Order: sequence, then structure tokens, then C-alpha cells
Amino acid sequence: MNIPLLAAMNTSANMPFPPWLLMFIPVIIALAIWDAVWKLIALWKSARNDQLAWFICLAIINTIGILPIVYILFFQNKRTAVTTTA
Repeated sequence: MNIPLLAAMNTSANMPFPPWLLMFIPVIIALAIWDAVWKLIALWKSARNDQLAWFICLAIINTIGILPIVYILFFQNKRTAVTTTA
């Protein structure tokens, strides 16, 4: 007995790409979120520290979070507390 509904559910013939490719979609989404978070943090810190060259490089170059992490860990200016005497 050939049921048309079961034949229509056979997606292997109707898929435009292989099924193993579907597992990469969550990986791509996770990498995009990872990169966006680190990039926004690094852009914020470089703008606050008036580092225009770093801001431009961070805004243009996409490195899956590597360049923003390097900037945050090694190249951002460490702000010192300013004390004022009255």
C-alpha cells in the first residue's frame, strides 16, 4: 500500500543540500554570536580609550573573536583611578 503522504515526507529527494549540512547551522549561529559579543566589548573599550586605529581594525576585520580578545587582554589601556584632593 503506497500512501502519498509518506511519499511526500521522503525529504531526501526534495532537499537542496545534504542533511549533514544542517548541523553546521547552529555552529555558524554560535560563532556569529561569539564574534558579536567580543567585537562589541572590544569596540566599546577602544572607543572609551580613544584608540581610533584599534576601533577601525576591530570594526573591519572579522576573526571569530580572536582580534577582539587579543585587544582586550593585551592592548587596552588600563585606566588608573584618579584621585582629587580638595
